[in-house]
Amino acid sequence: MSLSIELIVGGYVKLNERKALENLLSHRRELLQKLNCVTGIDPKEAIAQVSQEITVIEKALAALAPE
Repeated sequence: MSLSIELIVGGYVKLNERKALENLLSHRRELLQKLNCVTGIDPKEAIAQVSQEITVIEKALAALAPE
């Protein structure tokens, strides 16, 4: 997994930016949906990367206090 997503998510957690995390999660889910529809190339690695990023974001959201 990329260090950049961990740093971004960590920053949002420290700032208690639930909305930013939710937006990031929404974007990654849309990206995953589009990757699953790709034809002509093998997007397995990109799908795996985005799936890992989604997991990190979901864990961060679960760790934040509910609104």
